Amino acid sequence: MSSASPAEHFLRMNQTKRGLRGLSLSALAMGLLAALPAWAVDPFTLRDIRVEGLQRVEPGTVFASLPFRIGDQYNDDKGSAAIRSLFGLGLFSDVRLQISNDVLVVIVEERPTVAGLSFSGIKEFSDEVLRGVLRDIGLTDGRPFDKALADRAEQELKRQYINRSFYGAEVVTTVTPTERNRVNLNFSVTEGEIAKITEIRIVGNQAFSESTLRGLFDLDTGNWLSWYTKSDRYSRAKLNADIETLRSYYLSRGFIDFRIDSTQVAISPDKQSMSVTINITEGDRYVVSSVALQGDYLDREDEFKSLVTLRPGEAYNVEDVTNTTKAFTEYFGAFGYAFAQVEATPDIDRVNKRVAFTLRATPQRRVYVRRIHVEGNNRTRDEIIRREFRQFEAAWYDSDRIRLSRDRIDRLGFFTSVDLNTEPVPGSPDQVDLTVTVVEKPTGNLTLGAGYSQEEKLSIIAGIRQENVFGTGNYLGLDINTSKFNRQLVVSTVDPYFTKDGVSRAFDAYYRTTRPYDNQDGDYRLVTKGLSVRFGVPFTEVDTVFFGAGVEQTTIEPGNFLPTAYEDYAAQFGRTSNTLPLTLGWTRDSRDSALVPTKGRLMRVNGEMSLSGDARYAKTNLQFQQYYPLSRQYTLAFNAELGYGKGLGGRPYPVFKNFFGGGLGSVRGFEGGTLGPTSPVINSPNGSVINIGGNRSIALNTEFIMPFPGAGNDRTLRMFGFFDVGNVFGDNDTRPNARDLRASVGLGVSWLSPIGPLRIAFANPVRKFEGDRIQRFQFQIGTSF
Repeated sequence: MSSASPAEHFLRMNQTKRGLRGLSLSALAMGLLAALPAWAVDPFTLRDIRVEGLQRVEPGTVFASLPFRIGDQYNDDKGSAAIRSLFGLGLFSDVRLQISNDVLVVIVEERPTVAGLSFSGIKEFSDEVLRGVLRDIGLTDGRPFDKALADRAEQELKRQYINRSFYGAEVVTTVTPTERNRVNLNFSVTEGEIAKITEIRIVGNQAFSESTLRGLFDLDTGNWLSWYTKSDRYSRAKLNADIETLRSYYLSRGFIDFRIDSTQVAISPDKQSMSVTINITEGDRYVVSSVALQGDYLDREDEFKSLVTLRPGEAYNVEDVTNTTKAFTEYFGAFGYAFAQVEATPDIDRVNKRVAFTLRATPQRRVYVRRIHVEGNNRTRDEIIRREFRQFEAAWYDSDRIRLSRDRIDRLGFFTSVDLNTEPVPGSPDQVDLTVTVVEKPTGNLTLGAGYSQEEKLSIIAGIRQENVFGTGNYLGLDINTSKFNRQLVVSTVDPYFTKDGVSRAFDAYYRTTRPYDNQDGDYRLVTKGLSVRFGVPFTEVDTVFFGAGVEQTTIEPGNFLPTAYEDYAAQFGRTSNTLPLTLGWTRDSRDSALVPTKGRLMRVNGEMSLSGDARYAKTNLQFQQYYPLSRQYTLAFNAELGYGKGLGGRPYPVFKNFFGGGLGSVRGFEGGTLGPTSPVINSPNGSVINIGGNRSIALNTEFIMPFPGAGNDRTLRMFGFFDVGNVFGDNDTRPNARDLRASVGLGVSWLSPIGPLRIAFANPVRKFEGDRIQRFQFQIGTSF
């Protein structure tokens, strides 16, 4: 190596030069090195390595990225590799290598770091949402910055606005340098106007009208409620979903050759309106002519035939084909054939417009489960998940048990998703492993809010609940309610696996005060406090029986407008009644949703009995709900509730255990709590009476649930027509009969609002009697049915 000045051998790369932004750093380095052969040096042994220009980056980071050390042989290839490696860190905007007297000096210029992000002109998004979007692409406080990253940030922000139909949104980035090689970034956004769908056309339809087909879509051209549904905002994901709905509509009605020819989306020059055109070919309508089974059906052909939903003589329905093959596969799985293949082959007769299906089955090999793996549970203990499994290790594979296991894990409510995968064991064709992967969600819940209803008025609601205490699967909760007529403090804990067989145990401690709804001027109260324990015994996978016992004390505190029925009971049995209630109940719930059910059934029986203490009685409540899906948009629902109470041991039924009726949840159109027996008020100068409820109640409700006008297929906002029948009866009433029942009809709206389920009803009583208190308009947050 010849003697040279420090600048004689000099390599430099600056990625910020204008015109080089699109080149990769490594390609740029190699190109420069190849173009400068005059800078090549003879190999030599490194005597020292120095680094200059560092501000925030640790020297160790640079040294660790160099492909050589002191004492190593240096050459041009290693120099090129060093430059590529340093640029690959993404921390430097300029890297130079300088050699003098066998000493290598690495001169770097650090990229500026982001000191802060700010936004101006945004209305559609919050700052935090956009900060999260930029964080996902690597742009956040403290991270290195370059122009390419700023360009990417602009495109990502525009994409977020396009997703919300702001096609004219513009983003301008302002970079302001600050001290210590840092920059502040401001993204100035001009949002523009929302591009709305002004036209949706379906071309090629003959069997169905265009309006019928457009009615299947979630997207539309807008109406008076579009500000809520946003159905006139274009979304590619929504359009794809609507196209699949359209395809399914035709394929389930016999059109086996139906196809989507093209989809065109056009936007106006001012980016304010959009039109969608869908070109389709319907084809002919086909009828199923026959269904034949071929292959190995484990000598159970009759059982498999019972699973076939395809019916000769009926129109071809792709859902029947899918459901049949799925049912076959699952039934094979119930006998251990995890990898059974079922193929539905159509034989199309295009002349007679008929299609014959052949179901070919190949069971493959029977397998058993070797191991069950649990993944993703960082907080929940393995045993909490494993105890829900009904498929066991070293047992034959059973798809029914595996599906049930997955559903039971999902019903725990601890996870946002539960995936269960079957994996073959390499080298063992008769074994599989099951892997259940869960994504945990926060199971603690701190609530502080307010509720309002016409009966309860304003109430403050607070609660602390933890459904998975320390990952044990146990529940612990504290609830407080300060409503005007019903106040309570409840502490509850539940151990769902008190025994290894799945018997649950729950403890409750409560303090409640109650006043009748229609006595707004009275200051008397019913105060109930108690402790209880109950157990839940699972008799089947869907049936659980609950039983328990407790100790309870109820006090009738005197005050203004106290009903004579309460005073008479207190005079005979004392103002304070101590009871030892025993409880027994059973529940089965097969509804598809607890908030917006469209199909399924709920059955519930609850009983309470006190055989000792100051009050002796038996009380039971029965509820039955059934939902029938008439179509995708319409549902018919029935609800029936019966209540009955009776005094035991020669004692009357305690008045503080009475049932009440009227209002939402009972017979709408009548003021809440006002149906049934009344009692005169003590020392009332005008002989006024107060409703005190009764020991027998009945409520029958029928609802026809339909889309809210303008809301399309949005299930969170629905409209319903209803017909209610019911009443409350006391021991002194004659035997209840149909002539004593009240009835009403009306319209209502249900909305899953941000603060809870809201139901509004306008009712017209069609069967009422003199003295009934009518309330045509009623609403409440949190009611069911």
